[in-house]
Amino acid sequence: MERAQAEYAQDYRESMRLSNQLCFPLYAAARKITGLYTPALQPLGLTYTQYLVLLVLWEEAPLSVSGICGRLRLDSGTVSPLLRKLEANGWITRTRAAEDERVVMIGLTDAGRALQEEAKDIPQQVGSCVRLSPGKALTLYRLLYEILDDGEAPPSEDG
Repeated sequence: MERAQAEYAQDYRESMRLSNQLCFPLYAAARKITGLYTPALQPLGLTYTQYLVLLVLWEEAPLSVSGICGRLRLDSGTVSPLLRKLEANGWITRTRAAEDERVVMIGLTDAGRALQEEAKDIPQQVGSCVRLSPGKALTLYRLLYEILDDGEAPPSEDG
């Protein structure tokens, strides 16, 4: 019995090592990648999370606040301050949906659309700082979405 307890204690300590945690390299890698965006976004007056909101809107605008939250996997308490700042900078508009005034729709202003042109090189700039082959980058992308989507990878670009 004492031997089993000692083995359990050893297994417990081993499982609690930082080097054995999946969460830590994900967290550290996310911070590293996010940090690569800062020098590219600062001249535009954007934070990384504001940039993410704009990426969503450049794909599809107008979009409801809840639609933005869903795409970014963030709650409205996190997204609302970002929207206020983007609106104060003149990049987005907020209007109530005609069919349901409880729904707030977010659109791009002309300045918000023009900002996309100014930001167009950012994905390439950041991508060139990540030392992964295209194949490894694609594998990582798919694995991360499997985690995010409970086992379902996103559709591939090529079909």
